[in-house]
Amino acid sequence: MPQDTITIPKTTTTTDIEYVVANKEELEKPFRVIIQNDDVTPMEFVVAVLMQIFGLTADRAVEVMFEAHEKNRALVTTLPLKEAQERVYMAQSIARNAGYPLSFYLEPDE
Repeated sequence: MPQDTITIPKTTTTTDIEYVVANKEELEKPFRVIIQNDDVTPMEFVVAVLMQIFGLTADRAVEVMFEAHEKNRALVTTLPLKEAQERVYMAQSIARNAGYPLSFYLEPDE
């Protein structure tokens, strides 16, 4: 009885990974967490994330949300790099899991 032959295509995997190396001094430097406006994420969701992840009061969270809405971006808080990265990751993960494109980025606080 003839056997069926299966041809497995040859695959090549390439990974482009960018590593950012920071020394202890850079990790402790303050970084500004900036929220970017988008036209999809509900305002109430933004306010909740700002309060829960970044510890803003309700009034301050509403101010930041409206500033981002009007000026396309707003300062959320200033934190050491590692903490800022962790909080941005948490906030964006919560947003993605809820189906929203809410995004933040970091700027050195010089």
